[in-house]
Amino acid sequence: MRNLIETARRCVWLQLAIVYTRYLLGAAFVFASVVKIEGHRFMRLSGAAAPIHSPEHFFETLYQSGLYWQFLGGVQCLAGFLLLTQRFATLGALLFLPIMANIFVITLSYNFAGTPIITGLMLLANGLLLAWDWLTLRVLVGRPALPPAPGPQARLWEVVGLVLFAITAGYRSYAAAYNFLLWAGICTLVGALGLLAAWYLRRRAARQAGTY
Repeated sequence: MRNLIETARRCVWLQLAIVYTRYLLGAAFVFASVVKIEGHRFMRLSGAAAPIHSPEHFFETLYQSGLYWQFLGGVQCLAGFLLLTQRFATLGALLFLPIMANIFVITLSYNFAGTPIITGLMLLANGLLLAWDWLTLRVLVGRPALPPAPGPQARLWEVVGLVLFAITAGYRSYAAAYNFLLWAGICTLVGALGLLAAWYLRRRAARQAGTY
């Protein structure tokens, strides 16, 4: 297991896949959390009159709880932020697991149509993140932790993650009627610019190494 993980962690493409998986999961949680923290409904219309065993009525009940609704948003935001930072992504993935497992079971319990597919994929992706960090997490089962060395351009990915957090939290806070495609497009652009910057830094480092 250790050799397999160490071999996988040396693959640049897998490193990038993990970085962007953290961005995807983290940004999704931050996006969904802000409305809860501010004490607003997740759905625009009240679900009080909806059938009791419906998603609309379920979300209305959570919303009417007040403090608990905001607590859920705060924990979601924290997990998403930790994932986006990259530096504290292992802690973020641990916090993300029980929240995502709970959401997945909720979508199975109510009539959420195809939503369980999305939540199931998010839960699976979270499991992959935990597997990636197993060398650190194995201390939880009484084995010595082996913190991996930082990946290439680690500082760059941290900066990109903080930019994504600022964009997501800021847009969701100030846009009363948000445009999901606009937000997703901006985040995709930021992610693409980060990838371009990583390519440039890698090329520059290779050129400098070749001159010595």
